[in-house]
Amino acid sequence: MHNSEIIRLIQIALNEDIRTGDVTAESVFPEIGAWSQGTFIAKQYGIMCGLSIAQMVFQIISDNRITWTPKVQDGDVIEPGMVLATIDGEARDLLSGERTALNFMQRMSGIATLTAEYVHAIEGTGAKVLDTRKTIPGWRELDKYAVKTGGGTNHRMGLYDMAMIKDNHIAAAGGIREAIRFCKEYIPDNIPIEVEADTIQDVIEILECGNVQRILFDNFTIEQTKAAVSLVNKAVETESSGNITLQTIREYAMTGVDFISVGAITHSAPALDISLDIQLPQ
Repeated sequence: MHNSEIIRLIQIALNEDIRTGDVTAESVFPEIGAWSQGTFIAKQYGIMCGLSIAQMVFQIISDNRITWTPKVQDGDVIEPGMVLATIDGEARDLLSGERTALNFMQRMSGIATLTAEYVHAIEGTGAKVLDTRKTIPGWRELDKYAVKTGGGTNHRMGLYDMAMIKDNHIAAAGGIREAIRFCKEYIPDNIPIEVEADTIQDVIEILECGNVQRILFDNFTIEQTKAAVSLVNKAVETESSGNITLQTIREYAMTGVDFISVGAITHSAPALDISLDIQLPQ
């Protein structure tokens, strides 16, 4: 996950916050050489995620002049008061990187925690929780990593690794059959095709066309989903999507659908409360 895009994202975040300098920290510690220790502490129950990203924040801001000691791992269950990691470094670096590091950790842990709640809700059904492309621009890889950390399954990463034929594509192509044909003629065989169905009749037409790997039941009711799953009869993968909540997801999973995509796990996950307590030199 430590690729050039992630490093660039961290650099953008640090520049956004610091720009020409941290005027407060530089005023209090005008001279280089004041070393201190920081302790990351969980303030609420959840799933840890983003430790290595927080470490990278301080490595970049300090030019690798830190000592980072993780006390837990991504994916671990954390509780209030638990020490997550400690860091030793220049006091100015710790103060200047604090907010950026916490922003990454809190959001990623929040996504992992909410994902785990959805995964737990459908435990034993055989269905899998999927994420969507409803992520913060530039954060796609981190958001999807957090979903996996919480026990979820990643849907397509972007527009390039899976064909998703939706209502607008169908309308532009002149129908379901035409849209499937266009995609099959254009894209390589190793790129899967998924088609959105708005009605049971759409499901029938998609099955008649063949050449697809998955059918998406968009905003189907529980009863419609049961009927659609029965109709497909495992001929292709099936997915449910559209306003599915923690309160309703198990009902959908019990229909026998293979996947359930939930945009809320990335676009509406609350940040997990984590603090950084810094022991500053006197």
